[in-house]
Amino acid sequence: QVQLVESGGGWVQPGGSLRLSCVSSGFTLDKYAIGWFRQAPGKAREGVSCIRSTDERTQYSDSAKGRFAISRDNAKNTVYLQMNSLQPEDTGVYSCAIVICDRADWYQNAGLWGQGTQVTVSS
Repeated sequence: QVQLVESGGGWVQPGGSLRLSCVSSGFTLDKYAIGWFRQAPGKAREGVSCIRSTDERTQYSDSAKGRFAISRDNAKNTVYLQMNSLQPEDTGVYSCAIVICDRADWYQNAGLWGQGTQVTVSS
């Protein structure tokens, strides 16, 4: 079955860190750009970061810049999202998907969504 599977979410106090993983199943990830998205309760889904497959160039939302880092390990068919200095407004369901990371509006088109992993930041 062709799918993306996220993991690594959980509860963390403000200022804490989490590392999310997005693993492909049924296909190899090396030819695809991957984006991370989040959806906070009652809000629209937003693009957080993406990474290209060819040169691993990255893009970040304004809220993620300086705090989050996206990376990939093609040998493990995995894309990571390291999240530091987490704040309550980072709470939401984080999902990964195949995207075209070449464009500034990369988050507008995505396919093959994972099921998501919940991140909760609270004291």
